[in-house]
Amino acid sequence: MATKKQTHRKEAGTADDNSSPGTKDAEGTAIVAGAAAGNPDTALEKSEKASPETSLESAPVALENTAIIRRSPRLKRFVASVLLLVPLAFGGTLGYDWLIRGQFFITTNDAYVRSELTIISPKVAGYAATVAVLENAHVKAGDLLVVIDPGDYQIAVEAAQGKIKTQNASIARIARQIDAQTAVVLQTKADLTAAGAEASRTAADLERTQSLAKRSFSSRKTLDAAHAALARANAAVQSAEAAVQAARANVEVFRAQQQEAIHLRQEYKTALKKTERDLEYTNVRAPIDGIVGNLAVKQGQLLQSGTRLLALVPLDRIYVEANFKETQISRLKVGQPVAIEVDAFREETISGRIESIAPAAGREFSLLPPENATGNFTKIVQRVPVRISIPSDVAAQGRLRPGLSVVVNVDTLDKNAPPPTLMGLLGWERAEAEGTREK
Repeated sequence: MATKKQTHRKEAGTADDNSSPGTKDAEGTAIVAGAAAGNPDTALEKSEKASPETSLESAPVALENTAIIRRSPRLKRFVASVLLLVPLAFGGTLGYDWLIRGQFFITTNDAYVRSELTIISPKVAGYAATVAVLENAHVKAGDLLVVIDPGDYQIAVEAAQGKIKTQNASIARIARQIDAQTAVVLQTKADLTAAGAEASRTAADLERTQSLAKRSFSSRKTLDAAHAALARANAAVQSAEAAVQAARANVEVFRAQQQEAIHLRQEYKTALKKTERDLEYTNVRAPIDGIVGNLAVKQGQLLQSGTRLLALVPLDRIYVEANFKETQISRLKVGQPVAIEVDAFREETISGRIESIAPAAGREFSLLPPENATGNFTKIVQRVPVRISIPSDVAAQGRLRPGLSVVVNVDTLDKNAPPPTLMGLLGWERAEAEGTREK
């Protein structure tokens, strides 16, 4: 009997050992499930009652799982607190930044890089003989861009020069005529002197003849001849005086002709200067430093005065034109600092300053301003152009191109003003002042 009992115990112990892994897992699962249900002690007691030996072995595992489960609500509360505090802290930081700095910034993305483009056009007409530049080429002021066929203009210069030479000859001829007529004046003066002397002599002869006739020493015929001689002498004097006046008048006429010829020669010289300038204008040169863009001229093309040939873009004279809303203009002032972000270079921020503010909204400068007096009025927030300067060292780099889109942020905070109070930042001071004013 004793031997059978011992054999039975060994078999039972062997069976228990063989079934212990599965049993332990099941019991552990039961304990965990009980603990999850909110009564870990009851689950542990049940496990001990079901299998005392197994429960002694699995008790540490159950207790450990129970402790983890008991700690999990605290962990959940901690994680929930962190998840709640992080957005609050982030939002508080953003709100504080807006309160201290952000509300003083005015931003617009309706802004573009501009430049003082120079449109090149010829002043004279003709065929394009040579195009001396290529698209996107860098040129300096005075560089040759286009050559217009100069043949006709060279002929015009030579014709103007010929007219001046002819006029110089006319002026010289008139000068000689003046000299000759001056000699005639001198001759007529001499004739007048001689005529005067003859008149004086005949007058003396007449006086002597009259004296003799009174004493009957001279005949009537001799007296009449003396009277006739004196009359002829006086007439000769008058004729000589008229000749002198005529000679002098001719001198004045020639001098007037000479002045007219000189003025005409000046006109010819002016015409020569114009033809020389036209000839010079056949060489179209760059007025400024810049880059050639929109090259529209081709060799052999017939050009008229004012035809658009190309555009010169001076990259060192660029600026930003930002269109702010009319509700933002009251806070803008000349000289305020501006942060410029170029879409093409997002990693960089350029510092600029407000240079000027347009005197009117952009629509007032349009070709056909809208007319809202016909009953079709729709209110739209208007935009006012603001010119923002770019530092010369940034412009000299040549990276910015006219037409690029930018985003500008204007700092409207007055650095010389006293630091704002909390009520002022929140707008309470202004509301309180408005309320006092209403009272």
